[in-house]
Amino acid sequence: MDGTFNENDLSRVVEADRAHIWHHLIQHKPFETNDPRIIVEGKGMRVWDQKGKEHLDAVSGGVWTVNVGYGRESICKAVYDQLMKLCYFANTAGSIPGSNFAEMLIDKMPGMSRVYYTNSGSEANEKAFKMIRQIAHKKYGGKKTKILYRDRDYHGSTLATMSAGGQDERTAQYGPFAPDFVRVPHCMEYRKHELDGAPVENFGEWAADQIEEVILREGPDTVGALCLEPVTAGGGVIEAPEGYWQRVQEICKKYDVLLHIDEVVCGVGRTGTWFGYQQYGIKPDFVTMAKGVASGYAAIACMVTTEEVFDMFKEDASDPMGYFRDISTFGGCTAGPAAAIENMRIIEDENLLQNCTDMGDRMMGNLQALMEKHKVIGDVRGKGLFLGAELVADRGSKEPVDEKLAQAVVADCMAQGVIIGVTNRSIPSRNNTLCFSPALIATADDIDQITDAVDGALGRVFG
Repeated sequence: MDGTFNENDLSRVVEADRAHIWHHLIQHKPFETNDPRIIVEGKGMRVWDQKGKEHLDAVSGGVWTVNVGYGRESICKAVYDQLMKLCYFANTAGSIPGSNFAEMLIDKMPGMSRVYYTNSGSEANEKAFKMIRQIAHKKYGGKKTKILYRDRDYHGSTLATMSAGGQDERTAQYGPFAPDFVRVPHCMEYRKHELDGAPVENFGEWAADQIEEVILREGPDTVGALCLEPVTAGGGVIEAPEGYWQRVQEICKKYDVLLHIDEVVCGVGRTGTWFGYQQYGIKPDFVTMAKGVASGYAAIACMVTTEEVFDMFKEDASDPMGYFRDISTFGGCTAGPAAAIENMRIIEDENLLQNCTDMGDRMMGNLQALMEKHKVIGDVRGKGLFLGAELVADRGSKEPVDEKLAQAVVADCMAQGVIIGVTNRSIPSRNNTLCFSPALIATADDIDQITDAVDGALGRVFG
């Protein structure tokens, strides 16, 4: 790979893209005068665009996905071999890779038992929502249908998952939404001053207690589940403060509320453990995952439950409506679990969980050093190789910088050949956090190149 391409060979691709592709999360008006970006090739931590320019990817494919890096021949071969043997059969029957990966996955998730294959993180979350609603009818006479979700959290782009969307700019203009989804306050200590009554100390316990207040307000006999990200992703890379998760678990047990942990971003190594919830001693009833499960080499998502949840759907086999009457077409595609098996093997054999922790510590140290140098950085936070740096106009008031300035930092880094992320069209007037999620294979040199690029960009954008 030398990073060079004949631009004329790709001109037709660019024009076809401009004429026919509807890109994700992008306003297309600028493409009337500017070329869309085409990513042509990837290797390790780096990708090349249609002009042959090399970029260090600090966001794992743009959306926290390519955990083991680009160009993994062994994953591609595993997928090819499986597709030649059996590409697909509906998941009403089993498959060899489906069974093998489920066994591998459950081995990494003590207390969990059953894997439901599906197409995407959004759909995995919808499966959990449907199960929660069906349990309400089967066990509680139609009560306990309400699902609590947290301000700033994100669970998907379908209408049902947007009903549980804690990012108001993501959900704007797409309502009305499904009923019985109820928001609880965020747990972001850096912005606790924006929450009425938040204490100076023990904020984590207080933030969890706000969930109990919502349960009591709604009525404990109406609340079926609580859905949370272990580390809030697109809402600002937010790790819950000390005391939060223990109290959350206590509240769920007290009121017979099922705990649904959305690991679509954090799952399969991103925080330095197999799953983010394992950092905090949580025992969930549902765990959903997608992005890093196969590192983007094939589409796969999973909704994982305990045996106790599974048993609720088989306890009365005489009821023709009592089982989970659901299907996900491409949950039967064998490429996903085949890729996931090899992806998991790579993480284990190359000790990437430890590398994630080590390189995450290095990046956190680098970002903290940048915070000392640049007053525009108000806070750095995160876990493992999942970090954020919040930009503020004033550290005292914590007033966010204008979104255009945060975007200018991203653009400057891009010009330097480093791709970083930023919260985007998520929280009104709060899209001011730079986001970092390099692949778990990142080296010390990679980490330093990323933070050096941010250093230079901050200096140019803010002077």
